[in-house]
Parts: sequence; C-alpha cells; structure tokens
Amino acid sequence: MTNKLHTNNLQTSNNYIYSCSFPEDERSLFALEMRTFFGKEATSNVLESTVEVDPTRSPFLKERIRVIYEGETLEDLINQVKDLDLAEETFKIIYVKNLGLTKKEKEGFELRRTIEKDIGLHVTSEADFHNPDRLLGVMFVNGRWVFGDYVKNEPVWLHHQKKPHSYSTALNTRVARSVVNIAIPKTEGIKAIDPCCGIGTVLVEARSMGIDIVGSDRNYLILDGARENIAHFGLTGEVNLADIRDITMNYDVAIIDLPYNLCSVITHEEQIEMLASARRFAKKVVVITVEPIDEILLTVGFTIVDRAVAKKRLFTREVIVCN
Repeated sequence: MTNKLHTNNLQTSNNYIYSCSFPEDERSLFALEMRTFFGKEATSNVLESTVEVDPTRSPFLKERIRVIYEGETLEDLINQVKDLDLAEETFKIIYVKNLGLTKKEKEGFELRRTIEKDIGLHVTSEADFHNPDRLLGVMFVNGRWVFGDYVKNEPVWLHHQKKPHSYSTALNTRVARSVVNIAIPKTEGIKAIDPCCGIGTVLVEARSMGIDIVGSDRNYLILDGARENIAHFGLTGEVNLADIRDITMNYDVAIIDLPYNLCSVITHEEQIEMLASARRFAKKVVVITVEPIDEILLTVGFTIVDRAVAKKRLFTREVIVCN
C-alpha cells in the first residue's frame, strides 16, 4: 500500500517529519518545547505533525521534510517520484538520517549516497549539488519511506554567543531560544516583554525570530550593553529603564528570568511584588527560576500549566509556564 500527496495539494494536506537532537541535560526543556509547538509528547528523535515549524526557530529541530510521497518500500517511493514535476527548477536529494533507528536499521554512508543517487535519477529535472533551486529529502521513518521538500536548521543562536557583552549567570543562547519558543510558539500578533532583560540574551533570540518584544530592567548599568548586543546582530529593539513593578502597558506574554546572582539579590517580598505585577500586565508568563516559587505563583493568582528543567552540570534552572 502506498500513499501519494500531489504537489498541488501541499498547502492543504501538509504532513511534516522533523528530526530532533538534544543534550541529555536539556531533555526536559526539549520535551516542553515540543509540547508547546506540536501539542504532543516527542517520544523519539523523530516527530511527525501537521503543524509547520521553521526548524531554525529551535535549537532542537535539526531537519524537516514536508511529505510529498510515501511508500512501504523504496521501490514504491521511486515509482511515485517519477511523477514529480519540478518545471525548470534544479534540485538536490538529501538522505535524512533517522536518529531513532536501531543500529541494525541504520543505513551506512555509502548506502545513503546510493539511495540519493537512485532517487535523483528518476526526477525529471536537472540536479545541482552546489546551488539547487529546491532541496528534497528522503527518510525511512515509522516503517515506511517518505520523500518531500527539505529544510535544514540554521543554528543562528550559535552566532549569538559571540555578543559584545555577557554575564556568566545569563541564560545560554540555546536555552534562551527555547524559552522564547515556549513562551511564543506562534509569533503573529503577539506583543511580548522581557521586564528583567539583563544583558539582552532573550531579546536577541526573540528579535531574530521577528517577535515584537520590548525589554526593560531596573539596573541602568546594563542597559547600554543590552542595546549594543541587539545592534551587534543587525537587530532593533526597545530597551527601557524600568522596574517591573512600574510597568503599566499590557502584553500578551512576559518572559521573566528572576534575578538571583550576588549583584541582584531580591527578597521573598520583592519576588511576590514582581510576579504580582506580571500577573497584572501579562496574559501569559514564562518564569525562569533557580529556586522553588510555586507557592508565590499560586498566591498571586497564576495557574501553572507546564514546566521543565534545564541543567548545566550541577546548576539547574526551572522554566515554568503560567496563565
């Protein structure tokens, strides 16, 4: 039995295959991000969904295939690929490794190249290995072969590590990017704020995804550094001097990395005031904390809807999603 999705129906009959990878210390964060994007648990390194996500948004999504054809055997797939009409577009075939396969199931390098070549020979257009108009992927997943438009993650957050200003206690760019995705999975029409923005790590990740977000902090000494970090990557964004307790505008989402280092000691009462303020001006809040704050969140009126932990050696942060 084979299944064929005609290319002219791709916009209405989308099925996406995502390959995923994550460090063990960030497994919990990965799982929360996947639940946020796709509404279900990721049970392996491959995730299937009808939800379209640009892999470059995530530090965990490595590649994506938008399925055009699928078949039980490679021969089934090749017979369907013969019908693919690329007009005058050049193409390149990429074999996507399934990291969830057993050692016995995995294909070696030579076999992967052979499969790419065999499929490419049946595409009625010109191959271009260096600058193709269209990338096409093939993958063995869940007992069948799939073929379709291919997109690879561009890890822009790696470049953001090389910012002019940094703090040793700031979120790393991978975690910051994932937190932004958890807070704002759908970016259109969302107005967000990072009211304890520090050196601007979250702002850089959010602005690089085109998210409408402003930053503020009560520490005037770090604001110029945050602005320079944003500008360094060719981005723009508003960064203001303001205490979270004085914010009057309303936002759809707030991302709050609670201060905790020796230069930003806050009392239990200040934590309550900060989170009560966030409850007032934001519909949804994602809090990053190094200490238990469930009692405070519930006291000020939040409902905790999901959570994860992100570890770095012996240091653990908790990411808590609240409405």
